[in-house]
Amino acid sequence: MNQQHEDERSRIRAAMDRLLAGQPTSSNGSLTVVALAAEAGVHRMALQKRHADLKEEFYARVRTETHQTPEVEKRLRKEVVRLKEALKDSRAAEAASRHRAEQMALAAAVLILRQPDSQDQPAPDNVFPLRPSGN
Repeated sequence: MNQQHEDERSRIRAAMDRLLAGQPTSSNGSLTVVALAAEAGVHRMALQKRHADLKEEFYARVRTETHQTPEVEKRLRKEVVRLKEALKDSRAAEAASRHRAEQMALAAAVLILRQPDSQDQPAPDNVFPLRPSGN
């Protein structure tokens, strides 16, 4: 590794220590990757791409040293709950639609099989057969 890479890593580790100690100097002090990158003076994507191991180390330290769940994990957990609820609602709507379709198919079958006869009740005035009877 080159010197610049090592310098970034040491700045990131120092920034981790400051954030976890509650003594930020260049960020808002939140325990997020954005604050860590700002505190270390590196671009956020550098932290995400080149130093992903340090990002994971930061989150692990947040969990163990502060007994908190990282903000990213909290947001993801909320999203999972929201998506599970949406899936449950979607499945319920699908089941209701299937039930309605089955009921409509049964009603159509009954109407098709039931031909108005002269012995049966006469058809209402507003119902016209699609095919004229054998006249």
